[in-house]
Amino acid sequence: MEATPDIDPRLLEILVCPLTKAPLRYDREAQELISEEAGLAYPIRDGIPIMLVDEARRLRDDETTTKRLPSPP
Repeated sequence: MEATPDIDPRLLEILVCPLTKAPLRYDREAQELISEEAGLAYPIRDGIPIMLVDEARRLRDDETTTKRLPSPP
């Protein structure tokens, strides 16, 4: 089984959600960067964070505890 690559902690300190500019939480197991504020999970592929809103997946209600932004009209 292949080891899951870690993200450089310095990179995590400077990355923010491109939509809300809020900090991100690293989910090592899922290899995603989580934006609680936007309710999005940005994938990490081959150790590279994909910081595109179009590539992010919506979080399920049970995956976040903070209030999400309203959906655009």
